[in-house]
Amino acid sequence: MTEAAALPPAPEQAREVFGDRFADAVRYAELLAEAGVQRGLIGPREVPRLWERHLLNCAVLSEVVPAGVTVCDVGSGAGLPGIPLALVREDLKITLLEPLLRRTNFLSEVVELLGLDHVTVVRGRAEEVMGRIQPVHVVTARAVAPLDRLATWGIPLLRPYGEMLALKGDTAEEELKSAATALTKLGAVETSILHVGEGIVEPLSTVVRVEVGESPGGVRFAAKRAKAARTGRTRRRR
Repeated sequence: MTEAAALPPAPEQAREVFGDRFADAVRYAELLAEAGVQRGLIGPREVPRLWERHLLNCAVLSEVVPAGVTVCDVGSGAGLPGIPLALVREDLKITLLEPLLRRTNFLSEVVELLGLDHVTVVRGRAEEVMGRIQPVHVVTARAVAPLDRLATWGIPLLRPYGEMLALKGDTAEEELKSAATALTKLGAVETSILHVGEGIVEPLSTVVRVEVGESPGGVRFAAKRAKAARTGRTRRRR
């Protein structure tokens, strides 16, 4: 059996990015390198590059998330980008949305261990939770699905005039072009590609921003959202 790769020391940039939460970021990295690998949440080959490729790459997303908003991290997996974002931004109310039980168990353990009181873990698929969670200002995602498919899951969870921020790689521009028609049908009014993490990560993290208008998800989801809201009111009255 091959011996697991060792987690390298945190780079100096991590102290700058995580600030007072640096010790918690180190503990999270250790959990990913140990329990995360053991439970199959990340591959053992990712351990040597956990800091640069994963934690810092996700934490710099905070540069483009507005202050004091609600966030839903779709397909959160092992907590990327949701947990690094939560460590950097305690002003946010973050929901980690993940359908697989073994992953939500891990996320709940991390949230409790690190004392992330502004983070909630919800088990479920994005298309199933409408009405269970309140629409959010921002949806985040990383390595979940191609942009056109991701948008069908993420955009309907947004409040009117919210935005989806998807961490992507070299395919960002190509995916955005391919998804243009689908995004328009889902209520997108503006799209852009942003590069964040100057002086912290190299290469810079690439973010696809999709901003929506007054009907996130388009006409089809407007009726579904209204029905979910009515159902929620009925349950609360009982």
